[in-house]
Amino acid sequence: MSALLWGLLASSSLIIGALIVMARPLPQRVVALIMAFGAGVLISAVAYDLVQDAFEQSNGRVLLAGLAAGAVTFYVGDLLIDRLGGADRKRSTGAQAGGAGAAIAFGTVLDGIPESVVLGTTLAGGGGISVAMLAAVFVSNLPEAMSASVGLLKSGTSRRSVLLLWVGTTVVAGVASWAGWYFVGSAGGGTVALVQAFAAGALLTMLTDTMVPEAYEFGGPSTGLVTVLGFSVAFGLSTLA
Repeated sequence: MSALLWGLLASSSLIIGALIVMARPLPQRVVALIMAFGAGVLISAVAYDLVQDAFEQSNGRVLLAGLAAGAVTFYVGDLLIDRLGGADRKRSTGAQAGGAGAAIAFGTVLDGIPESVVLGTTLAGGGGISVAMLAAVFVSNLPEAMSASVGLLKSGTSRRSVLLLWVGTTVVAGVASWAGWYFVGSAGGGTVALVQAFAAGALLTMLTDTMVPEAYEFGGPSTGLVTVLGFSVAFGLSTLA
């Protein structure tokens, strides 16, 4: 049950992000820089909480296999969703107007599952939650929801529909976190390492396909500095945990 609750907590920032832009729309550049910070946080979590841990639990072959599988799986899934009309699901420009609602919803869920599953695996064996990973998921979800919500609202999607999308995604993320704890956490170290590497590959692909380009397009040259700041803050959290 704790894995489910932690997953819901980490993903609750999706709902918070949507509520923020509904209450007070933020300038596009501000949202982009928040996204850059979130990208830096997530990169740090991938490097030090997923890749490093996966390597220490197994070996280089398992790590590389997981990274490749995660990257290819996300790429193929993302490509299919793009063709179904969900290509601009995270854009803040209103480009979602031409997209299919179901594809946008499925794409949003696809983006959040890997990190949620890994969050659940950190509770395996009676261990405590990874503070760095929890912070990474929470912080990175916030600007994603803000940017996508701005775009959805501009495209004519009702506030109710936008909120339902994020509530549904949050629930799915919570279930994915529980599944990571229940099905993967009790497995051997090699299996956990493979799942961690798989999630790392999927997350890195998602970052370079969606978050980073959107952040730079509207954030400008400052994007790099803010990304490094996010990386540094997350690294600091991982060393204190």
